[in-house]
Amino acid sequence: MNRITIVSLKALIGLLLALLLLCQVAVVPAIASQMADRIPPLAFLQWPGVIAAAVFVLCLQTALGCVWRLLTLTREGVIFNARAFRYVDVILAAIVVATVVVLGSLVVITNAGAATPSLALLGVLGVVVGSMLALLVVVLRGLLRKATQLESDLAEVV
Repeated sequence: MNRITIVSLKALIGLLLALLLLCQVAVVPAIASQMADRIPPLAFLQWPGVIAAAVFVLCLQTALGCVWRLLTLTREGVIFNARAFRYVDVILAAIVVATVVVLGSLVVITNAGAATPSLALLGVLGVVVGSMLALLVVVLRGLLRKATQLESDLAEVV
């Protein structure tokens, strides 16, 4: 892969990580506080919501960190080895945890009577997209396994 492409991707990942950290530390708690002030009967959801959002963002940050490492392996030309599988497995776990957080949040919000139809649809969409991403990563992991096996077989021939 082109060095400029990898450097550009890493720069964008770094920017995204910084923005996600800002959201995690400042934006989400501020919004939760405002919502608790505006809707006092649902104020008990403030901290569970902040925690769920922080876990969700942490999952995103973890997946981005693993993508960063995979880009480094690609630059080094060693993407088809066992180290890559660890990062792909962590990405898969992060996607699954994030999807479970979205599903749990949807259930809690619905049971609390705070779910509007658009919010419920957004939650269902989040669960569907998370499930789709998890299955896509499983397929890509299988492709990585096959490519690693083929490279290993080719190395034996040469």
